[in-house]
Amino acid sequence: MESTVRNKQVILRDYLKGFPKESDLMIVVVENAVELKVKDGSKAILVENLYLSCDPYMGTRMREPNPSTSALMDAFVPGKPLSGYGVSRVIDSDDPTFTKGDFVWGMVNWEQYSTINPTSSFKIDVKINVPLSYYTGILGMTGLTAYAGFYEICSPKKGETVFVSAASGAVGQLVGQFAKLMGCYVVGSAGSKQKVDLLLNKLGFDDAFNYKEEPNLDSALKRCFPKGIDIYFENVGGKMLDAVLLNIKTYGRIAVCGMISQYHLETREGIQNLPVVIYKKIKMQGFVAFDFIDTFPKFLEFVRQCIKERKLIYVEDVVEGLENGPSALVGLFHGLNVGKQVLKVACE
Repeated sequence: MESTVRNKQVILRDYLKGFPKESDLMIVVVENAVELKVKDGSKAILVENLYLSCDPYMGTRMREPNPSTSALMDAFVPGKPLSGYGVSRVIDSDDPTFTKGDFVWGMVNWEQYSTINPTSSFKIDVKINVPLSYYTGILGMTGLTAYAGFYEICSPKKGETVFVSAASGAVGQLVGQFAKLMGCYVVGSAGSKQKVDLLLNKLGFDDAFNYKEEPNLDSALKRCFPKGIDIYFENVGGKMLDAVLLNIKTYGRIAVCGMISQYHLETREGIQNLPVVIYKKIKMQGFVAFDFIDTFPKFLEFVRQCIKERKLIYVEDVVEGLENGPSALVGLFHGLNVGKQVLKVACE
């Protein structure tokens, strides 16, 4: 391998308004070559990035920071590379915990090579026979999000009714399958016939509908849940949340994971039925995966066993090439992905 390389990156041109566009991002090759060696005494590790995770929250980081979004995570900096969860191979290390050739996952920049602080990286046990890309999703923060939101916040019981919006996405597909493992009745919504077919024929949902083809979401939910909804796993917000509030049972639980329909509207939709939260004594809680990081070992043991026993199916939508990163990320906000959107940067 060469001792230096020219590093390719995906950078943010400027803070955006409205929905992200590919033109908001730019591929650059850094002028100064990167030395493929870390400085002695730095305690850092140098990695080659193999897979990058495309996630809806990244869209909010492309907007000018405000107190609300900054409470979640710092905004990206215009002229600098994006960052997110990724799977990488160690090229050089000044930390005795990591050696050349190790595979790790954690936060990295959207680029070919990154120098990172190893305290925020997790070594991958290659003896566990799963695709490395799974650590951007089902075995990483995506999986923990689904696990914690469903089990820790919603406290499900066998026989309960569960509704999942954006059900064919990275998180939704797992929540639906977790609910089926609990013995729940599970319905998902998605934005195309292909996605609805996936929910019904591959992921084992009891029912599903294409929200774009439903003239009245309240009627659609009453059709699917004639006796009401016990648990709603919220991924979209807006009109869907309003319709759910009309159909949720007393003492229902809502885990608010995301509101992708609202992130990039200049004027966000209001929720008309919010008083139902009081009348029906609803538990409604927003969260992020790191709120439940202490449950990560328990989550990992559970999901690994489910994968081993083939009780879980995980659908990925893999796009190859860092240069295709902008289109892969922007496609999330238009529902173009089927399953977890992953960007493959280099071969394993």
